[in-house]
Amino acid sequence: MTEAVAAPARADAIALIAGAGRLPQLVADSLDRAGRAYRVLAVRGFAERSMRARADATVDLLDIPGALAILKDWAPAGIVPAGSVARPNPAALLNAAHALRNRDMLKAIAGGDDRLLRGVLSLLEENGHRVMGVHEVAPDLLSPEGRLGLYAPDAAAETAIETGRTLLASLSPFDVGQAAVLAGARVIAIEGPEGTDRMLARARRLGRRAFGFGPATRASVLVKLPKRGQDLRIDLPAIGPRTVRNAAAAGCVGIAIGAGYTLVVDRPETVAAIDRHGMFLIGLKVDP
Repeated sequence: MTEAVAAPARADAIALIAGAGRLPQLVADSLDRAGRAYRVLAVRGFAERSMRARADATVDLLDIPGALAILKDWAPAGIVPAGSVARPNPAALLNAAHALRNRDMLKAIAGGDDRLLRGVLSLLEENGHRVMGVHEVAPDLLSPEGRLGLYAPDAAAETAIETGRTLLASLSPFDVGQAAVLAGARVIAIEGPEGTDRMLARARRLGRRAFGFGPATRASVLVKLPKRGQDLRIDLPAIGPRTVRNAAAAGCVGIAIGAGYTLVVDRPETVAAIDRHGMFLIGLKVDP
């Protein structure tokens, strides 16, 4: 089922495709602040209530022709995908008939989350649309260069940051992950398909005192940087208050991220959490 309204009047308007999570709302708020025209295409079963309420059109996840028809009618200057569509719920799959009608299209995007997103981007581009990343339309959501918060890294943390830079750069060709936890020149954990939060949980277990009791020893640094050649339109590194809590629990004394290429979700809350835990947060100059 597809629900749509009239096409936007402004030729420079962009289309924001809203998936799950807070990111679509943050992007919409940023576009509002910038005074940029846009329309919202919400994915049913994924978009949050706030985005469904402001949506100009709503589509089922599997209604690919319906979504393409709306976008053709809108003729946006660009399309910005924001939010996750990784775990379908019953509402997202409500109209299962679309799966049968569009099975040939779905074969192209079957597989894991990454292949799904890349397949969607390819379909959009094949239909003449320009796909843009959040970093292109909402730069105010990204980390600046330099220190955020009250604290700065000490010499041991600087060593960990440089070790992390070298490690992640060397792993880029293997598409392993965006993050690692390090203590000085020692590697504690490397992010894999499980994501940053689960990697931090693993680092927490490894950092506990003898017999696994007590909190993790505070000695490590979380380094999270974009991979070289990474398609930031679908895989933009991000941190937020939850990342800070999990890093603190894992024994991290600070977090280093790529300036201009890392989304800081709810920045005031994130920086407040960093200060509250006595940690540093620093944006590093990177060249992905």
